[in-house]
Amino acid sequence: MAGGTLHLVATPIGNLEDVTLRALRVLRETRHLYAEDTRRTRTLLDHHGITAQVRSLHAHNESARVAEILASLARGEDVALVSDAGTPLLSDPGERLVAAAAAAGHVVSPVPGASAALAALVASGLPVLPSLSLGFPPRRASERRALFASLAARRETLVLFESPRRLADTLAELAGALGAERAACVGREITKLHETFERGTLGALAERFAAAPPRGEITLVVGGADEAPVEADPDALERTLRAALDAGQSARDAAREAVRLHGVPRRSAYALALALRAGRKV
Repeated sequence: MAGGTLHLVATPIGNLEDVTLRALRVLRETRHLYAEDTRRTRTLLDHHGITAQVRSLHAHNESARVAEILASLARGEDVALVSDAGTPLLSDPGERLVAAAAAAGHVVSPVPGASAALAALVASGLPVLPSLSLGFPPRRASERRALFASLAARRETLVLFESPRRLADTLAELAGALGAERAACVGREITKLHETFERGTLGALAERFAAAPPRGEITLVVGGADEAPVEADPDALERTLRAALDAGQSARDAAREAVRLHGVPRRSAYALALALRAGRKV
């Protein structure tokens, strides 16, 4: 007898309309449903008229649930793992279950849908690829410092989740590790009634949210590090910057032109433009 299928069902991250037709069909047809918070899943099911019962699968009972679910799959019964919000396994339990089901030879079928990380990334205004999703940063200070320090030279756009009460501190720590001028975007209550995207530098955003702590669910997107320095003719670079400044361009616009023409890192070009504008010897 063929075994059952483990469906990984993505659910809305806020707006209950953000669910696929396939997801609704799987939730209606699958005999066994599991979710981290059955109450949140019940809200979705009730909204769409689905009467199936939901069992819990969370960090404290996943080991026990794995054996139970494997037995169901072995009997040829389908099982659905439902995220409380978004795509299963992303900052949710389920990794041990998926690994065990795959190792036992059962079909594991993703049912794609909403993802807070992807939604924030595409709306951030920062480069979408390459990107690196990090989930929630560690709470222990030493682990956070080590993680943020390891990200300083990464060129990928970074995506993190954070609680609203820790957001300002996290932004300040990232500013210290990556640089206060690193571009970032704070997505709040994505797909919900009070959805907002606040864009700026890490330093400015840290000050903004320290003065006015946010509410709701937060997804933070941070720009990657500049590319490695490119060998460029220093005299040609300086001529480009001086010409742009003499034409009335700002230091930022002059640096942007230098990056376009010479391929140098933006920060280096901007620092040189500021020095030239101030009349300092470079």
